[in-house]
Amino acid sequence: MIIYPAIDLLGGQCVRLRQGDYSQVTVYNKDPIAQAMQFKKAGAEWIHVVDLDAAKSGIPTNLEIIREISCQTGLKIQTGGGIRTMRHLEQLLDEGGITRAVLGTAAVKNRTLTEEILKYYPDRVAIGIDARDGEVSVDGWTQGSGLPALEFAKTMESLGARVVIFTDIARDGMMVGTATDRVRELVLETTLAVIASGGIGRYADIEAVRVTGAAGVIVGKAIYEGTVTLAQCWPNV
Repeated sequence: MIIYPAIDLLGGQCVRLRQGDYSQVTVYNKDPIAQAMQFKKAGAEWIHVVDLDAAKSGIPTNLEIIREISCQTGLKIQTGGGIRTMRHLEQLLDEGGITRAVLGTAAVKNRTLTEEILKYYPDRVAIGIDARDGEVSVDGWTQGSGLPALEFAKTMESLGARVVIFTDIARDGMMVGTATDRVRELVLETTLAVIASGGIGRYADIEAVRVTGAAGVIVGKAIYEGTVTLAQCWPNV
């Protein structure tokens, strides 16, 4: 199982939101490049980066910073937030050296674009399934879609998706453990590689995700708060 340390970008800074609420922001590092280098030093091979500005607006606000994280660290970068056009995706994958892009709102709202993206980039795109009470949310987690998470995952699988990132919004930033029941359901009910996100607060939470059969887990606030030391995670996975 791959551990993805997370960098959430808002206004060019490394932050964490509480339950996806843009009014509840904590700044952890004003220099996201330096933060990425810390992750590299700790032994990370991947970094998960979210452009929170773009997630809400649909405008690729932190594109240059994401490119710099990739360039400066040389690590594999998985990034999402506001990818609504093929051009934005190309800027990340073809021009920015990004390893994998995450499609969220566009996957829900624009089926034609999603099909095209999965046709051309089946191995370099993950579908973000951000759920609140089992319902997929969109537009930076500010709106509900009416779609059940599992049903949506199966639809994306039928279109050619191979990787999904499941986030339980209610747990995100709360450090109370991940929604392992929903992660396990996705693992068992689909052939998708499932990456879990939201709620990791300690090493036991990482282990709980591992036993679900998940392909990966994203760890954010626990690292910044010091309840999980990234360099000590690798023997446990």
